[in-house]
Amino acid sequence: MGFTLESFAADCQWLLRADPSRAGREKVRALVQEVLKDDEFVTKYINDNTPDRQVIYEDSELGFCICAHVNREAREANPHDHGSSWAIYGQAFGETEMSDWEVLEPAVEGKPGKVRRARVYALKPGMAHLYNVGDVHSPKRISKTGLIRIEVKNTQKMKRLAYKAV
Repeated sequence: MGFTLESFAADCQWLLRADPSRAGREKVRALVQEVLKDDEFVTKYINDNTPDRQVIYEDSELGFCICAHVNREAREANPHDHGSSWAIYGQAFGETEMSDWEVLEPAVEGKPGKVRRARVYALKPGMAHLYNVGDVHSPKRISKTGLIRIEVKNTQKMKRLAYKAV
């Protein structure tokens, strides 16, 4: 039997309630990889009608969000973290070149942090990666991509600091 949004969200909630640590987040990351194998689920939420970012579920108890994304244009994002949130990126289709960045100087209000590229790797369909609180990363897409992303809280409602590559 495949996943529904309700069953996926309930499984995420159960895992995060049982263990909100990095180990629990890794279990959610593994669950995202399982969801990515469910073609019916992926097609329902990640399709030609999906915007760049769409919150498809926001948990009223724990606050985490499940987002669907379709990126239609080539784009390279600036290095960023997710503030006081962590995120899991799950690649549904296409390929994303991800960079992890080493923080040389922390960001503060009004002054971007300085970072140096530490690692570059590909997120391919079916893969999911956890970015913990403070992990600075940046995606680069050269063609259309789709992904499922979990955020511990809705980052659109948060203030985040900037980083500059040096």
